[in-house]
Amino acid sequence: MNNDVELVVLADEHGEPTGTAPKATIHTGDTPLHFAFSCYLLDSDGRLLMTRRALSKKTWPGVWTNSFCGHPGPGESNEEAVVRRSIEELGFAPGAVGQITPVLPDFRYRAVDSSGIVENEFCPVFVARLKEGEQPDPRPDEIDSLAWATPEEVIAAVDATPFAFSPWLVEELSDQRLRDAITQRRP
Repeated sequence: MNNDVELVVLADEHGEPTGTAPKATIHTGDTPLHFAFSCYLLDSDGRLLMTRRALSKKTWPGVWTNSFCGHPGPGESNEEAVVRRSIEELGFAPGAVGQITPVLPDFRYRAVDSSGIVENEFCPVFVARLKEGEQPDPRPDEIDSLAWATPEEVIAAVDATPFAFSPWLVEELSDQRLRDAITQRRP
């Protein structure tokens, strides 16, 4: 196996792994069901990191979305994938992201972007905490820009203008469990 090729884990309709495929080959007009994750990252002040997808992204380029997403690799837990992608995509130091909590462990969605490319994922949703003083250094091929906002501001914006956000963010935030998880303040 070439270590430069990112593999995703394919799934059947029951959420059981069925094999792997190179990530670069699966997002098409007929994307097979596969495993992913979505993470909402809160700083020590309870603000939520929002990211705008790079214009070079294959799906939903330039769209505002949650902090980061990714795909667990073969044999990798979702929590390990969250940590890995926080480093790869957002440039955080190892150990900067912690308290990774599954909030919507059974989330699944399918969406088609304007170019006809399909997202088709079992995509557990996590909320994580950023250690105080840590700052992102995002990869420009992943993230065009970022913003910190209160969860209440994000929820209000998504409710008012859902078309301005990624479809998975809109669907995930329609679940009260996630709204409750991101609006809770640290003691």
